[in-house]
Amino acid sequence: MDDAGGLGESGPVTPLEALQVLASQDVMLTPDLRHVEMYTMRGLLTLLWHEPPEGVAARPVALVLCGGAMGGLLGPAEGLYHRLGMEWSRRGVPVLRVSYRRPNDLDACCVDVAATVQLAVGGGGAEQVVVMGHSFGGAVAVRVGVGLSEMVAGVVTFATQSAGCEMAGGLQGKPLLLFHGDRDEILPPETSEMVRMIAGSGELVCLPNDGHLLAKSGEALWEKLEEWLPAVLAR
Repeated sequence: MDDAGGLGESGPVTPLEALQVLASQDVMLTPDLRHVEMYTMRGLLTLLWHEPPEGVAARPVALVLCGGAMGGLLGPAEGLYHRLGMEWSRRGVPVLRVSYRRPNDLDACCVDVAATVQLAVGGGGAEQVVVMGHSFGGAVAVRVGVGLSEMVAGVVTFATQSAGCEMAGGLQGKPLLLFHGDRDEILPPETSEMVRMIAGSGELVCLPNDGHLLAKSGEALWEKLEEWLPAVLAR
């Protein structure tokens, strides 16, 4: 079986089974932040898992966040993923940040993120998950949103590439929010527009005078997500 999953002897292979985890460990870095490591023959999958603080009931939803072709845990806009983890976990929404086993390997990264969604649902009690991805990670988020349609409530992309998003029509009207800087020096805004067109729906937010890392648009991203996420998570 390869990283893309497939059929096992007894039926379809789940993303977690496709990882073929040899061993795992986790520690609490703070009372609300768990560091998880899963060792596989094809690399180390690392998660930062923001949990609701003591006294705050976990809601049956979660956010799963992934980076670009080089990996990383902070996301765009100077640490947006960390801010999302800190703030939304305080509201009772677990947030899982993914560090890929093999960055820039689309199939492997999709398994990593799909397995994390499965963990949020099976181990974290979520019923629905919003998946977010930056750059290359936008294609990962779209593909996982299609492949795990029953678990994924919505997809958010930041400066996404269009390669790998050819199946975006499979989102079938699922909430899709795309952000792109109009001065992106790596991927032009037309790539996000192409993904939106393939999906057949979604909202594209063009951010003026900003580049690929969206470093100037942190507050604009935050304000839009504060509007968009509650409605999607309440679906």
